[in-house]
Amino acid sequence: MSATASNDRHARTLIHNVHIINEGRSWHGYVEIEGMYISGVGAGEPDRPHTDYNTVIDGNGRLLLPGVIDTHVHFRDPGLTHKADMATESLAAVAGGVTSFIDMPNTKPPTVTIEEVERKMERASQVSPANYAFFIGATDSNIHQLATADYSRIAGVKLFMGSSTGNMLVDRDEALHRLFAEVPAIIAVHAEDESLLRQNREAVVARYGEDLPMEFHPVIRNHKVCFEASRRAVELARRYGHRLHLLHISTADELELLQPGNPAGKLITAETCPQYLAFCDEQYAMLGTRIKCNPAIKRPADRDALRQAVCTGLIDTIATDHAPHLLEEKRGTALTAVSGMPLIQFSLTLMLQMAAEGLFTMPQVVEKMCHNPAIVYGIERRGFIRPGYFADLVIVNNDCEPYTITDQWALSRCAWTPLSGLTVGNKVDATIVNGTMTYRHGVAFSTPAGLPLAFTHNS
Repeated sequence: MSATASNDRHARTLIHNVHIINEGRSWHGYVEIEGMYISGVGAGEPDRPHTDYNTVIDGNGRLLLPGVIDTHVHFRDPGLTHKADMATESLAAVAGGVTSFIDMPNTKPPTVTIEEVERKMERASQVSPANYAFFIGATDSNIHQLATADYSRIAGVKLFMGSSTGNMLVDRDEALHRLFAEVPAIIAVHAEDESLLRQNREAVVARYGEDLPMEFHPVIRNHKVCFEASRRAVELARRYGHRLHLLHISTADELELLQPGNPAGKLITAETCPQYLAFCDEQYAMLGTRIKCNPAIKRPADRDALRQAVCTGLIDTIATDHAPHLLEEKRGTALTAVSGMPLIQFSLTLMLQMAAEGLFTMPQVVEKMCHNPAIVYGIERRGFIRPGYFADLVIVNNDCEPYTITDQWALSRCAWTPLSGLTVGNKVDATIVNGTMTYRHGVAFSTPAGLPLAFTHNS
């Protein structure tokens, strides 16, 4: 399949001899594509001859998964493009098997108006090989914008209950109550209590000074900071019967606010990120500010509880919080180094590696990274391998020669990865977006194959 195959809306493609993982099942089979859509899925080989297809791809027994939907990324476009932009990060996305992304609003200017969302949509349409959508950010004063936005095109509202770029902190009671009462969309919240965070910072600095090693980061942004904000958000969601998605859960404590089960039936759903499943505070000594993020990576007990919560269904989705910064911006102390790390290119690889080590099953990885993001946000016709759905697919060699990830692999403009030095045994071979090959055998194609995501009513 070529990078321009989808130019023919009626072109037929066959992907066969693959091990399909989809909707809790795995089987050896094939997928047929016609234009942008999946036209057939089956076991074994199709009845029709290969000559009936314009393109035939032999998967050589490798994995075929739905494309990953990363619902939490910061592509830094506009205003922070010295470290990343829509073009570079969407290329990194497809190189990692991510076929759709939802970008966060803390850019410069912040995405807090419908006009700013439209500007981002236009930019993505010009450069993104992956499908795209955007959050609109909440402020203390933009309730009219939020109440009148078109949520068939906008993913939802991003609420910062802790400090953020772009002056989007919302922690006044009146503003929060209006938000949950009046906005007709899912609210995705960064839950850290700003007053507790400030108190912790002042107490630590008063005792130890400002030249703090990284081990103090989770002391300042501790369990209580996360739990109290999450508890407050959950109480508001229950009071108003409003859909809430808790972002980047990092503590065992917050899990008591959640319930297992199908996310389609939940009022409150939750996300965690690969960094909270892979790392713990014991690794600050070796990795330092490379793994500094907000909320902070915490104790081994938290990491282990989050792993279990993925398996039991307390955690619904896994997204990256992909947040590129230049390495020079990551230099400094627990107070001065910027928070955030680039992960989108290697998130699927990392999760499949953890599955190979017995921490998760591969169907669980697919559920949390592909199926459930589509369910939580009401994304139309994506996230599953089903006839009539868009042909967003990823082929993974899950039995390759072990290799070590290095910074040189990174396609993000920031040019590094916190996974540098990690040895893994799987590799993305190919990524297909809307029937178009966007990545194959180490080459990412810059063809703007992505389409805007469409959403059903999700409030």
